[in-house]
Amino acid sequence: MLGSILASGTLYLMFDVDEDAYFGTVPVGTTGQSLMMEFITSFMLMFVISGVATDNRSIGELAGIAIGMTILLNVFIAGPVSGGSMNPARSIGPALIMQKYTGLWIYVVGPLLGTIVGGFAYNLIRLTDKPLREITKSGSFLGNIAKK
Repeated sequence: MLGSILASGTLYLMFDVDEDAYFGTVPVGTTGQSLMMEFITSFMLMFVISGVATDNRSIGELAGIAIGMTILLNVFIAGPVSGGSMNPARSIGPALIMQKYTGLWIYVVGPLLGTIVGGFAYNLIRLTDKPLREITKSGSFLGNIAKK
């Protein structure tokens, strides 16, 4: 939160930012649409992060690509409706600096609930607690490709 506030303050001081050049997120769609978009995109992001970055059975070399592509798709889908924030700090910092609080609660409630449910959903569908090395006899996807 502090980083978002400081970065927003720096932008505000460095550039002549008027109300038309607001660099935060405000809902473009209805309140319900924006809330659901933030929930769904945050859910998907947390689900992917849980699967590729925190699970010791995953293929770690590709985690960054999977997470980055999820963010890209989320922004393409949610951008026109809610701005695709997926992070309360990303919306709160600019809102505090520019004093524009339109729909700010959406960017707090949606991502928090979405990430909580996304983390629980991933844990519910986990089929086995065996590590990847036991399942595939190797823990590296790229290592298996190089051997072939």
